[in-house]
Amino acid sequence: MATNQIPDEAWEQTTWEGNRRAQLRHTLTLTLRERLQAVEDMAEVAQRFREMRARNGIRNEKESVEERKY
Repeated sequence: MATNQIPDEAWEQTTWEGNRRAQLRHTLTLTLRERLQAVEDMAEVAQRFREMRARNGIRNEKESVEERKY
């Protein structure tokens, strides 16, 4: 048996559900200030993506659906 095998705990994070549980465990270790900062950071990233899409003339799905109604 190789001495550099990956521990079972690491393999648990290689599935969608395992990764989700790991993220939740990490989130529970954050302070309220750190959680609020993370939300603000994610909002800034979302805003940048919206601006990039607008600059490149890419419509979002909601806009496409609205156009199909008419």
